[in-house]
Amino acid sequence: MNKVLVLSGPNLGRLGSREPDIYGSVDYAGLVARVESKAAALNLSVDVRQTDSESELIGWLHEAVDNKLDVVLNPAAFTHYSYAVADAAVQVTKSGNRLIEVHLSNPHTREEFRHKSVITAVATGVIAGFGVDSYLLALTQLAE
Repeated sequence: MNKVLVLSGPNLGRLGSREPDIYGSVDYAGLVARVESKAAALNLSVDVRQTDSESELIGWLHEAVDNKLDVVLNPAAFTHYSYAVADAAVQVTKSGNRLIEVHLSNPHTREEFRHKSVITAVATGVIAGFGVDSYLLALTQLAE
């Protein structure tokens, strides 16, 4: 059974109460439950984590490299400016593992500053705009 790290960045722990018109009404516990259920159906093992800390997220990406794990990453606000997260993410893909960048909303339909991702150039692929299903689509891809 392949293990996948499913990592979410800042403010995603506030799902359900944070701008549900943009991010949906599913809370973080609901996201975790749906991810775990989908992973089980795909015969994947998942470790689902959320942090508001850039340094903690970077440490988890290093862990993925060291343990040769694929990653589903929602970098949230770090998407737009964190070259440190991008530098850690590229280590995942350069090590031969896959990293799929996901977003609940479609950043390209939102404010101008959200249109630029410093992660996209180093990711294996990007899935955005499908709410919680963005995570599930990423898992489906990693199961193949």
